[in-house]
Amino acid sequence: MRRRMFLSTLGAAAVLPGAVPKGAVIELRHYHLRNTADNQAQRIGEFIEKHAIPASKRVGGQVAGVFANLVAPGGPFLLLVNSYPSLAAMEEQQAKLQSDAVFVKALNAYYQTGLPYQRIDVSLLRAFDGVPNVEYPPIESGKPPRVFELRTYESNNAATLARKIKMFEDGEIAIFRRLGMKVVFFGSAMAGVNLPNLTYMLGYDDLAHREKVWKAFGADPEWQKMRALPGLADFEIVSNISSILLRPLAFSPVR
Repeated sequence: MRRRMFLSTLGAAAVLPGAVPKGAVIELRHYHLRNTADNQAQRIGEFIEKHAIPASKRVGGQVAGVFANLVAPGGPFLLLVNSYPSLAAMEEQQAKLQSDAVFVKALNAYYQTGLPYQRIDVSLLRAFDGVPNVEYPPIESGKPPRVFELRTYESNNAATLARKIKMFEDGEIAIFRRLGMKVVFFGSAMAGVNLPNLTYMLGYDDLAHREKVWKAFGADPEWQKMRALPGLADFEIVSNISSILLRPLAFSPVR
């Protein structure tokens, strides 16, 4: 049962009406931890590095990123980002993991070392057509680890969410790139909480760089022109925005 908790898929997906799946399926797994003598954060990080990532590669999977909370409510936690070509591929890979004797042995041993985590929250995203897969910012030697931001935009209904997605596709993502923000992924939620919503991840050199580029974005003429178009004002298409800042673990593919 606990193995299924670690690997489980989530029920039926909520998708936009008429949407034709094209992009990757992105899985966000929040492992909620606690600060105690059993050191959950270190143990789960070591398990992911030494066992989960190699096992995922063996079955054709792709762990895209592993992050710890930097500035976020509800810490401590680890965020594991997985990417799959499709829902069918996700189910197939998870079935293979449950049959991978090396991984199952390591997982059972891990469960014997103490409480593995407090709880897991999982959400599934469908990558935008314009950013169909997770992108990996180039790793620059000699530079400190980047800061990453996970931003979630809730919307009133599927129609207003679709307008916000189109706004990103038609220009906002291009502005992000032009201003030096590192795009990692953009996806609309298929399963999770507070639906409908979209989530995306950006990377920055550091906190000062984040402040600089967002200030530039707010003043950008193209952005100002776009947000003034009828039906695209934030109050019309976005009901809530939440944001957390993350730091990548040393072995995270995205870092």
